[in-house]
Amino acid sequence: MINAFAVMEPKGTLQQYQYDPGTIGASEVEIHVEYCGICHSDVAMIDNDWGRSSYPLVPGHEVIGTVGTIGSEVTTLQVGDVVGLGWQSDYCMTCSTCMSGDHNLCLSAQPTIVGRHGGFADKVRASAASVVKLPAGIDKAIAGPLFCAGITVFNPLIQFDIQPTDKVAVIGIGGLGHLALKFLKSWGCEVTAFTSSAGKQREALYMGASHTIDSTDTEVIKRHADEFDLIISTVDVKLDWAVYLSTLKPKGRLHFVGVPLQPLDIGVVSLLRGQKSVSASPVGSPASIEKMLDFAALHGIEPAVEEYNIAQINDALERLRSGAARYRVVINMSANRSSTQS
Repeated sequence: MINAFAVMEPKGTLQQYQYDPGTIGASEVEIHVEYCGICHSDVAMIDNDWGRSSYPLVPGHEVIGTVGTIGSEVTTLQVGDVVGLGWQSDYCMTCSTCMSGDHNLCLSAQPTIVGRHGGFADKVRASAASVVKLPAGIDKAIAGPLFCAGITVFNPLIQFDIQPTDKVAVIGIGGLGHLALKFLKSWGCEVTAFTSSAGKQREALYMGASHTIDSTDTEVIKRHADEFDLIISTVDVKLDWAVYLSTLKPKGRLHFVGVPLQPLDIGVVSLLRGQKSVSASPVGSPASIEKMLDFAALHGIEPAVEEYNIAQINDALERLRSGAARYRVVINMSANRSSTQS
C-alpha cells in the first residue's frame, strides 16, 4: 500500500489517503519519496481549474527520492539511486517526438498528477524513462523545484540557442522568474528583470539581474526599445504585450513559460517589423533535465525554498496560495512520517 495525501473534491483539504498501486510495471520504478515541491500547477489540479482533475487526487510533481523497486525491463536505474521526477511520468516512446528526443512534446505523455497519483506520498511510481538521477553537488532537500520550474526556464536557452552575449529580460520574479535570473546569469547573459515589486527589484539584483525595470511603468519600458534578444515571460496575467515587443531587437523573441488565460493582444504588424517571434514551451525532455541539473551543479544554482514537514502540508499549500512564498515551497516527506501515516 502507498500512504499519501489527497484531496477528495475541488478546493479540498489534503488528507491522509491510502491506495494499492498494484504490481509494478515492467518499465516502471517505484520511488521512496523524501522531498516533494508544491507549485501552482498542483493548486490548479487541486481546484480543477483546468477541468482535468479526478478525485481522490494526490498532487506532487517535484519529487526527490530513492529508487526502491524497479520493473523487470528497467536497465537505466538501480535500487538506491537518488532521483527526481517532474511533471511527466510516462511517454509513448514510439512517436516522432519521442524518437527524436523531444519526449516532453509527446502527445501521449502522461502528467504525473493527471489521471495518476503524484508525489505527496511515501512512494510514487513512474516510467523509468521519465526519472532522472540527481548528480553529485545537488542538495536533494532543495532539488525538487528544478524538475518543474528549473527545467521550464532552462529549456528555452537550449531550444533557441541563446548566446552568452545575448541580452535577456525576465518578466515576473517569482517561482519561475528567480530561477530564470540565476540560470541566465551563469549562462553569461546580461539580464534585466521586469517586476512590479520594489522588494523583488532588490532581490532580483542579488539573484543575477544586472538591471531592473518597473513592469507597471509603460513609459519607462518604452525607453528600452530594440534592446533585448529574448524576453521570457513567467507571469499568468495580461500585460501590454505590444510594449514588450517594442523592446525586442530585430529577430528578437517574446517567449511564454507562464500561462496568461486571456488571449494575447498582439498585432501581426508589430511582428513583421523586425521579424520578431512569439512562442511558448512546456517542461523539457529527460535529456534536457539531465543537462539542466549538470549545469546547476556546475554553477551552484539552487532554487530559493521554504521547507515544511509533512504534518504542515496544508499550511504549506496555503502559503503558496497566498503568494507570499519566497520562492518555492518544498515538503520534507520523511519528517514526522511515523506520526502521520495510518
